[in-house]
Amino acid sequence: MAKASEGKKLRITQVRSAIGLPADQKRTVRALGIKRMNDTVEQSDTPAVRGMIFKVKHLVKVEEL
Repeated sequence: MAKASEGKKLRITQVRSAIGLPADQKRTVRALGIKRMNDTVEQSDTPAVRGMIFKVKHLVKVEEL
């Protein structure tokens, strides 16, 4: 049975390519679970995930669920 207060989720979609960017930004996109352009993943809204999103904010689109 699901908990009543599971916390918020974020839907993260890659909208720009990581080609030609520093390796740390490519690794950050991969660590978010995104594998290719227009790939969408859902992650928990935690400070660690927010920090990763901030690092690659120019590559992704974020929606709160």
